[in-house]
Amino acid sequence: MADPSSYRPKPGQIPDSPGVYKFRDEHGRVIYVGKAKSLRQRLANYFQDLAGLHPRTRTMVTTAASVEWTVVSTEVEALQLEYSWIKEFDPRFNVKYRDDKSYPYLAVTLNEDFPRAQVMRGAKKKGVRYFGPYAHAWAIRETVDLMLRVFPVRTCSAGVFKRSAQIGRPCLLGYIGKCSAPCVGRISEADHRELAEEFCDFMAGRTGAYIRRLERQMQDAAEEMEYERAARLRDDIGALKRAMEKSAVVLADATDADLIAVAEDELEAAVQIFHVRGGRVRGQRGWVTDKVEAVTTGDLVEHALQQLYGDEQGDAVPKEVLVPALPDPVEPVAQWLTQRRGSQVSLRIPQRGDKKDLMATVGRNAQQALALHKTKRASDLTTRSRALEEIAEALGLDSVPLRIECFDISHLQGEDVVASMVVFEDGLARKSEYRRFQIRGFAGQDDVRSMHEVIGRRFRRYLQEKQKSGEWTEEPGQPDGEAPEASEASEAPEVTAGDIAEDTAPATDGPLDDDGRPKRFAYPPQLVVVDGGAPQVAAARRAMDELGIDDVAVCGLAKRLEEVWLPGEDDPVVLPRSSEGLYLLQRVRDEAHRFAITYQRSKRTKRLKASPLDAVPGLGDTRRHALLKHFGSLKKLRAATIDEICAVPGVGRKTAETVAAALAGAAPTAPAVNTATGEIIEDDGAPPAALSAERGQEP
Repeated sequence: MADPSSYRPKPGQIPDSPGVYKFRDEHGRVIYVGKAKSLRQRLANYFQDLAGLHPRTRTMVTTAASVEWTVVSTEVEALQLEYSWIKEFDPRFNVKYRDDKSYPYLAVTLNEDFPRAQVMRGAKKKGVRYFGPYAHAWAIRETVDLMLRVFPVRTCSAGVFKRSAQIGRPCLLGYIGKCSAPCVGRISEADHRELAEEFCDFMAGRTGAYIRRLERQMQDAAEEMEYERAARLRDDIGALKRAMEKSAVVLADATDADLIAVAEDELEAAVQIFHVRGGRVRGQRGWVTDKVEAVTTGDLVEHALQQLYGDEQGDAVPKEVLVPALPDPVEPVAQWLTQRRGSQVSLRIPQRGDKKDLMATVGRNAQQALALHKTKRASDLTTRSRALEEIAEALGLDSVPLRIECFDISHLQGEDVVASMVVFEDGLARKSEYRRFQIRGFAGQDDVRSMHEVIGRRFRRYLQEKQKSGEWTEEPGQPDGEAPEASEASEAPEVTAGDIAEDTAPATDGPLDDDGRPKRFAYPPQLVVVDGGAPQVAAARRAMDELGIDDVAVCGLAKRLEEVWLPGEDDPVVLPRSSEGLYLLQRVRDEAHRFAITYQRSKRTKRLKASPLDAVPGLGDTRRHALLKHFGSLKKLRAATIDEICAVPGVGRKTAETVAAALAGAAPTAPAVNTATGEIIEDDGAPPAALSAERGQEP
């Protein structure tokens, strides 16, 4: 625990101007980001008597080890910079709303030649029009099913679309009139795009004019005695009205607005948002957050606005945003919203009428969401704390292990040997810090040796990060001022960009010391858990001892009897079956196993799909598939002359010579065998993956 006076800036150093500030911990990790109209006045509030600070603020300033700031010109710039830094650094003491689920949207892929209507979740993509969010995916499918009668846009996947175009026959929706079948040319690309844009206009709320146009067409058809066409238009109008009835009118003046309500207590807050477009509720979503900082309702509203509109532009930001309390000050937030929309945005508290009544409804939803969240998670905080305390007591630790890392080895009969590292902080998985390894120090099956290599590589990188940050200046085990020998530095293979990868997003190679972004191995755990018994635990402890790491506890969890093994102990620690600590260790171990086996399966799949043609330089997927399709198998391709290979469209003589040379040097592979019957599927030496690729299937 740091003393805030140890890093308090000197008087006069802090400018009296708008800006954004960051608190960092002892490892350089950003733990809090804030903005201020006056940096001098705001930061002075953090360095007063600790007894006068809010408990959460007191925890933050004692966890921090330094503070820095960036001066900006206006409060709007401060708001934008604060949002981007919170998104980039993910500070642990900032309010972060977390969805209890990934909300589905109705998306129309206008960035494709033939736009497709589909359900989408996750991050929004450029060139895609989104409607929603919806509470359930089935609600989107019901709406689309009604709309396809009038707007028969494409809904099939790229594979189905391509297949139908190849065989010249549409799918079932094309036969029953719920798709215009652009795959077989029943409608041109331009006409299909116009149809998709009409579909988007209707979903955006421009419904009245379109229905009136259909009604006029129906009347004209009836007057001309085209009764079948009139009946079809009548049914279309009915389908559109049924789709509109699914979202009732809540605001009579066809308002476009978002209504935000907050329900809170001392520890948590729930936010509910109703998206109203054309006077109808088009979507609803909710978030819950732990109040890790001292915030008012206006602050919670400001954070919600940043979360909602930080990545939005144009019409995605409505003309009107109704809130239960205004941020202080409100002008920079309103100006920021106006900039994102490109026109004036009204940010206000509804005072009377339908909007106030609807806000009360949103508020009741927020209260119910908070109550439901508490029934699900209120005990979780207590349970997680009890689990960590039980682990600390059972393993004899000085403090509870707030960061736990678990390692597991996975392979298939000694092939594709990989390892995983999962991270749990405060008893919850932190997937952004998961890592995976390829075992490259030796060949074959040896779980103990693999564990020693992985633990060594992980903590060697930790020491490298400390050395680069100036926290560590000498090699463990070396006298003062003496450099380590080269043999010690190269005892195990160095970690490269190919050795590790993140589960959620690609990682950049190398440490990032100066900007506070999460680094690969910069933060040590309090406890290392290995999947295995005494041998694996001993290997992990030995690897850490070789590097001089003596402040990290190690244990192993054996699957057979769920025994906890400690280094150097002859007997395991047996936790009660009802122990919350044992449950947490099991969850950590099972997550490491899942992550490892997923990586191992992906590597095995890539290896099985390998073909001698993959190594031919300059030969891409298109020409490789063209060669296999032309000759039928690798055996026939291997036996072909250069002139015969040149006969394949797109293959020149130089490429043909390269292919022939590559296949001549490659050993023929074993024939594919049906493992159920023992029958040889193909006796021409073609690898199963190549044949499967030719047939459009996976091996």
